[in-house]
Amino acid sequence: MTSQDRFQSFEEFYPFYLSEHSDPRSRMLHYIGSVIAILLVLSAFTIGPVWLLAGVPFSGYIFAWIGHFLLERNQPATFRHPFWSLMGDYKMLWQAITGTLDRRHFNRDEDQSL
Repeated sequence: MTSQDRFQSFEEFYPFYLSEHSDPRSRMLHYIGSVIAILLVLSAFTIGPVWLLAGVPFSGYIFAWIGHFLLERNQPATFRHPFWSLMGDYKMLWQAITGTLDRRHFNRDEDQSL
């Protein structure tokens, strides 16, 4: 059993999720992709066309995966925990917006902003 397989709940998973997003540039890429996804959903249902929804997964994943593969150099948690990872994306975004992001879980000593 790997360390990623041990989670029984989102509450157990989330500190691990944060530790996989130590690089502030990677977090910013996640935020950009998540906000674009939200805007695409809102646009599709308010002004249309509905086919904008096809861009939601692409916008969310492309920015996140750039952050993981080029900056963090780790495997996205989406591969093992897709639903919890999606929840983690939006919880991390909300906490960054509200200033409540728990930086204790980041495993680097560099700038912990964002």
